[in-house]
Amino acid sequence: MAYLAPAEFVTKMVDAGESKLLMSTRDTLIRAYMAGAILALAAAFAVSVSVNTGNPLIGALLFPVGFCMLYLLGFDLLTGVFTLAPLAVMDKRPGATWNGVLRNWGLVFTGNFAGALTVAVFMAVIFTNGFTEAPNAIGQKIGHIGEGRTVGYAAHGAGGMLTLFIRAVMCNWMVSTGVVAAMMSTSVSGKVIAMWMPILVFFYMGFEHSIVNMYLFPSGLMLGGNFTFMDYMIWNEIPTVLGNLVGGLTFVGATLYSTHYKTAPKRRAA
Repeated sequence: MAYLAPAEFVTKMVDAGESKLLMSTRDTLIRAYMAGAILALAAAFAVSVSVNTGNPLIGALLFPVGFCMLYLLGFDLLTGVFTLAPLAVMDKRPGATWNGVLRNWGLVFTGNFAGALTVAVFMAVIFTNGFTEAPNAIGQKIGHIGEGRTVGYAAHGAGGMLTLFIRAVMCNWMVSTGVVAAMMSTSVSGKVIAMWMPILVFFYMGFEHSIVNMYLFPSGLMLGGNFTFMDYMIWNEIPTVLGNLVGGLTFVGATLYSTHYKTAPKRRAA
């Protein structure tokens, strides 16, 4: 289980950001689609476990399996590229521009949403026997999650919006830490262990992840949740995307880059 020092894995972070900016449109969309689909399936799995066992901790303990799978398969989440792509521009890598960063973010958002929506439709079919009966217990739970994390925030006005945004910041602090943590090891087992810990924290704490929500909320609407698509966009998805951007880039990407890659001059001995 080889461990890489921070200076080594931060270099890998910048390299990864450059690679994502230069990737073809086709490959970016395919990888983003699959990442959104796998993470959505992991969210459905975690909610199913929580409902069936009555213990949310068990669901949170098992949810990271989806994140580990998509990372090891080389797929891309919006939360990860929020953190990595700008580093290539900050490092002035050839061909890396802010326009390229925005293009990458837009393509990954689109692919993630399409993948998550596909799984949302599939799981809604399963939870309702092809929409021929009322949602089962798991489907009802997903609908209630959608209500609580849209109109639930709206009921608190500005305070609810602030809470939503902070939860999104905290989420991508943890999720991007998981992305980076996987670069600390050169073995599969080391990568999985390193990723598992921060992803567990984010899920159990109920932080807001834009791609997980791309599954939970459209699925909740299909399963009878008492909220609207605009409730979802205004009181969850858009603020969550912005909070994820701030959390990943500020607390993970820029922080590690500035202290382990572009370090300040050492102090002279007295």
